[in-house]
Amino acid sequence: MQSGTVIGSDGFGYANERGTWIKIPQTGGVRVGNHVEIGACTSIDRGALSPTEIHDGVIIDNQIQIAHNVIIGQNSAIAGGTVIAGSSTIGKYCIIGGNCAISGHLSIADGVHVSGGTNVTSVIRDKGVYSSATIAMENKLWRRNTVRFRQLDELFSRVKQLEKSAKGDE
Repeated sequence: MQSGTVIGSDGFGYANERGTWIKIPQTGGVRVGNHVEIGACTSIDRGALSPTEIHDGVIIDNQIQIAHNVIIGQNSAIAGGTVIAGSSTIGKYCIIGGNCAISGHLSIADGVHVSGGTNVTSVIRDKGVYSSATIAMENKLWRRNTVRFRQLDELFSRVKQLEKSAKGDE
């Protein structure tokens, strides 16, 4: 463990009761396995009820936030500046690039490689390399473009087919 690291801080657990934020006690702990490296100024929150878990052989770079109830599987590596929101599970032998953001309450399969700067916002069920990063824009436009981006490959194929058909008419 490098200097400035905090293990077992309160997780960000709150409930809103009629407009007032009420802190939910974080009574779980943190379990750190054998042969784990934790870089400087990394924060690992304790779990709400069950512990946050860092399994054997995990290497964690500097300035990483690991929220409450996160589970990081054996021999995974996480590069600097990454944030992992609460109750997410990262599988075994995963590589998470620097400056990634992983949303809460999702899981990442064993053997996944997430490229630096990627925002993981949904479950990753299959081993492979995953990448994404977009520029900041107004949320309404971003939502529309995100849907369109997922349709891009299909749209490209349709345009190619239309071009081929149009050339046949000449």
